[in-house]
Amino acid sequence: MATELVALALQHARTSGLHATPLAALQIIRTDHMLPGLHSMLRPSLCFIAQGAKQVAVGSTVFKYARNEFLFSSVDLPVTGQVTDATPRAPYLCLMLEISPSLVFELVTAMDGVVPPRPAPARRAIFVGKQDDVMADAFLRLMRCAQSELDARVLAPSVIREITYRLLCGPYGNAVRDLGVAGSQTQRVAAAIDWLKRDYAKPLRVAKLARLAGMSSSAFHQHFKQVTTLSPLQYQKQLRLQEARRLLLDLSMGAADVGFRVGYESPSQFSREYTRLFGLPPISDAKRIRSAPTGEARGA
Repeated sequence: MATELVALALQHARTSGLHATPLAALQIIRTDHMLPGLHSMLRPSLCFIAQGAKQVAVGSTVFKYARNEFLFSSVDLPVTGQVTDATPRAPYLCLMLEISPSLVFELVTAMDGVVPPRPAPARRAIFVGKQDDVMADAFLRLMRCAQSELDARVLAPSVIREITYRLLCGPYGNAVRDLGVAGSQTQRVAAAIDWLKRDYAKPLRVAKLARLAGMSSSAFHQHFKQVTTLSPLQYQKQLRLQEARRLLLDLSMGAADVGFRVGYESPSQFSREYTRLFGLPPISDAKRIRSAPTGEARGA
């Protein structure tokens, strides 16, 4: 099973980088070498490793996962991902499946009264889970569907539905459930995250975010950190610095101008915090990325 899954993934991912498939919800990440930390936004998704290993840091919290494991996130999170096991002969391969909140809601509704929610005092939005034979078989069938446009259109939705159902029935079912249930802690924090993503350059107003989430300021701060592992201020800082890096690469702007554009009032503070996150000052970091091999500097 594992050998066939790897072979099918390699048909779609012949080089390092992020690759689309005939299934809109499924992408494949390939990396041929172990890489230093790469910074990106992780969308609500199930990251199923077919080969290799990786670790993902959200702030100071690190999640390690390898073949026979998967990473799940129910909200957008700024992460630092580092591939820890990959070679040209056995590249790192990850099947990244976007999980739809509407599908989660549909399944939760169908399961209501039949499968009771599992007790789960913590609602962290990101976790590492163990693959089992049932889930591995479902991903293999999903990859087989990707070989045919007709199968991708007709059969794949039912396989994605099955994978989502298996997640809901698993030990972290409540965290998955919260993705699709209106008014859940995760959904309310996600509303605040949407504002942060749109208006990251504006001064942080925790009271405003708390109102968006329908919580008091103290409860919001507590729940936000519980869900994301980051404080609202840490989350905003990650967004600002990742956008600054994108601007430095895509536009002909100086470091100070980029810093002002993403919300910093002090060029020295911007340079200091940028260096702390990315390891080099803004301009030096941009030069390093431009000179890195294609597909390995900006990959997922």
